[in-house]
Amino acid sequence: MSVHIQFDQPRSTCYTNLDFISGRVILVLPSDASISAVTVKLEGESRVRLAVPKFPGNERSDKKRTELEVHKLLYKVLTLFPTAELQETGSGNPFTLLAGQYTYPFSFKFPFNNDCQKSPAPLKDIKLGLMNLQFAPDTNTHVKKSLPPSLSGFPGLAEIKYYVKATVVRPKFFQGNMRSVSDIKFLPIEPPRPRNRDEEIFARRKRQFQHYNRGLPQMKGLFKKAPTPMSAHEEAPAFQIDARLPSPAILTCNEPLPLRILIQKLNDSSSNAFLSMLQIDLIGHTYVRAHDLERTETTTWQLMSQANMNMPLGSPSEKNPKEWKLPSRLWDHLPLPNTVCPTFETCNISRRYELEVRVGLAHGEAGDMRPEVIVLPLRLAVMVYSGIAPPEKLLRAMANNPRPQLATAPLFPRPRPNDDIPRTPQTPVPPQTPVETPTTPLSEINYSPAQTGYSGHDHQHDLPDEAPPSYEDAIADEIAPVDGPRRDYQVPEQPESQVHVFNTDSKAGKLGRRVSERLFASSTPSAPPRSMSTPNNVHSVPIAEDDDQDISGLPVNGQPVPSPNSRRDMSEKKG
Repeated sequence: MSVHIQFDQPRSTCYTNLDFISGRVILVLPSDASISAVTVKLEGESRVRLAVPKFPGNERSDKKRTELEVHKLLYKVLTLFPTAELQETGSGNPFTLLAGQYTYPFSFKFPFNNDCQKSPAPLKDIKLGLMNLQFAPDTNTHVKKSLPPSLSGFPGLAEIKYYVKATVVRPKFFQGNMRSVSDIKFLPIEPPRPRNRDEEIFARRKRQFQHYNRGLPQMKGLFKKAPTPMSAHEEAPAFQIDARLPSPAILTCNEPLPLRILIQKLNDSSSNAFLSMLQIDLIGHTYVRAHDLERTETTTWQLMSQANMNMPLGSPSEKNPKEWKLPSRLWDHLPLPNTVCPTFETCNISRRYELEVRVGLAHGEAGDMRPEVIVLPLRLAVMVYSGIAPPEKLLRAMANNPRPQLATAPLFPRPRPNDDIPRTPQTPVPPQTPVETPTTPLSEINYSPAQTGYSGHDHQHDLPDEAPPSYEDAIADEIAPVDGPRRDYQVPEQPESQVHVFNTDSKAGKLGRRVSERLFASSTPSAPPRSMSTPNNVHSVPIAEDDDQDISGLPVNGQPVPSPNSRRDMSEKKG
């Protein structure tokens, strides 16, 4: 006896909300067999396993304890055999099927929201004679949100998976049920986007170079002119760098960044500015929780990295420029990798993102660039959307039938400006304006932290913190599937994090860890040091502010750097 699932869609299909998934369950019987039922299930689950860390000097911490928390996000069941007519006329006895091949078609439709709150308890109250055994109630925290995307890359730690499972139920106790499981990929519909308000969110840093003393003047050669030394009283140049994104900061899967980088000179130094390096990284923070244990995993995707650029900012024809805009041609051809999943939040796993821009600057006069290079990191909290727009009929239904819903505290609340200011009825709300940039004095420029803010009014209420209400699940049968562009989403098979989550020397199924691989923040390694060389001669073309002009000689590295990770699979028995 064998059973397997055959889908009508290709195996590489990535499903989303409102999509239909259909196929056939094929049962092959080499001989006559008794069958009680043939069922097929569409399931989605979020699974987290965490181990208690060991603390030195604490005897109780040496005891091995592992917490496992599983949430059924999606659970739909169809009984393919016996049919409804046979169930009404039958007496509950098993059916005897003759040898041969049997085909049972099925079809499911993906809902909008998770449904783990309605999942049946695995064990109910049991009565043994006069004794009544009661099991503890479910104490897990449930969140009513949109279905999360498929997630892997953390073997043995966290996983969100969707699958179709066919089960052939056999009547006798000693005969095991036959099962067939097929994993599928899921990428949810993005929430409604707010209207374009022509506002920006930014991160800003200021830094001043150290004063460079040339020392003794060099003697003039026979065929060249000695460079003119900079005046000892001239102030070293100071710069301000802004990284700007449209507000609210939303990135889309498989699309380039809507990023702007502005560089401004803060004093009247005669030195020219050079762009030495540029690196853009997307940093993902995955929060996982298993009952009273929690952990945050950090993953980095390198979108671009260029070093030793040594490119003058602006053009030689400009006279004493004060502000430059880096052309978007440097990064607008680099989309987000297809392994980046959207921002989501579910009962025990959530994902948020930050965009880090590292800009390296140098300065000098014509033909003589200083050896000093400053690298300023800028970070912006961003949201990643799937790029699958909701149907217009759904948006109209939401607008015509709003239903209030109690808001739960999100795992990662969005920071709002002026939250730390106590407000009274007499205290007006201050308007959101960009942080003013002083030109003098420059005593605090060298070590000023990155500033973040909004260049416009606060409209954070346009972004809903809650998933669409359950009303959408009620009307989901009336709405056709999404008819629009789909995104290429690949669930990573190898670990995303840059550390081994489990001890690779331990046996399969064990949770042993090295001292450097324990849970929580102490297990995160520091980034490897970077070395940079800056030649004295400039061999490059200037960067023009016009994005339409070609930029030749730019060694763009558009391929994301894969992390050297080991491959470990988390296997669980599926019931």
